[in-house]
Amino acid sequence: MLKRLLLCQLLLLVAMPAVAQTSARLPALNVPDAAPATRILVLGTVHLRGAPKGFKVDSLNPVIDRLAVFQPTVITVESTSGEMCDLMARHPAVYDPVDVKEHYCRDASHARTAAGLDLTAALAEMRHSLSHWPDHPTASQRRRLAAVFLAAGDSTSATVQWLQLAVPERRAGDGLDNELVAALDRLATGTNSENYQIAARLAARLGLQRVFPVDDHANDGIDVGDQEAYGKAVSAQWAIAAPRRKTMDDEQDALLKRGEMLSLYRLINRPESTLLASRTDFGAALADPSLEHYGQRYVAGWEVRNLIIAANIRIASGATPGARVLAIIGATHKPWLDGLLGQMQGVQIVDAEQVLR
Repeated sequence: MLKRLLLCQLLLLVAMPAVAQTSARLPALNVPDAAPATRILVLGTVHLRGAPKGFKVDSLNPVIDRLAVFQPTVITVESTSGEMCDLMARHPAVYDPVDVKEHYCRDASHARTAAGLDLTAALAEMRHSLSHWPDHPTASQRRRLAAVFLAAGDSTSATVQWLQLAVPERRAGDGLDNELVAALDRLATGTNSENYQIAARLAARLGLQRVFPVDDHANDGIDVGDQEAYGKAVSAQWAIAAPRRKTMDDEQDALLKRGEMLSLYRLINRPESTLLASRTDFGAALADPSLEHYGQRYVAGWEVRNLIIAANIRIASGATPGARVLAIIGATHKPWLDGLLGQMQGVQIVDAEQVLR
């Protein structure tokens, strides 16, 4: 009996270091004051494409004014890069071509013809131009870079260049034809999207040359099984949780309809709002009782997407330690990105509530 007891104690002692090892989290490694911290503000946003009829983009001015005080040097947006769009186009068995065209990727074929560039050449010229960009670019250089961005599949950055041109210089030439000029005018002033009406306007105001698309849909390759059954299972869980978030959703809708955008952004960036949204979306999905575990597959895909978005934000800012990063992203992403990016070395997460006050 004594031998058995001693053996159990020995096994427990041997196992303890392994338990401690697997539960350990990496501490902060940076030496204070050795290098500037990269400050990241994750701004949760509503998707303005769903704004009500008559929505006025000027109602976003108070939001932009407060973001300008933060003075971001890097801005990222929830859009898909030209490279990712090219990947999805080449794998139609994995990525539904109709879904890709309708939701993720603008057709850049006309822009490539007008600029005389395929995607590879556009990306090369974009990188070269940005690395040799003058302090005082000419209108011709801005038009050309706008054309290159369009050919590269980055219409938001093209709009950043367009907005920094004097109105008489917003014309055809340098790779832009009349059709592309009209498209840029629509994006700059007539498109309800946070990418153009917040990110591009703010970037142009601050004299930045581009924004960074960081969204990713590689997770769309996760096998969810029967698509129809998957959709029904997840939707059923959402319906169960919907009453718990009705008050918050009604308040958000009312603020959007009244055009009180600063109040709306303050509301959706509060920790209690993001927590409630997460519990009634992903938390609800995790409770899916189906034998196929559709809800758990949905959450796995969501987390993969956020992991890659966090990596893309880190790539966008990693070459410039001390950058002030503004990541504009759908509000449901915010708690995931705050958590993931907050684990990075030399990174400080900025309180969105304080910036929006």
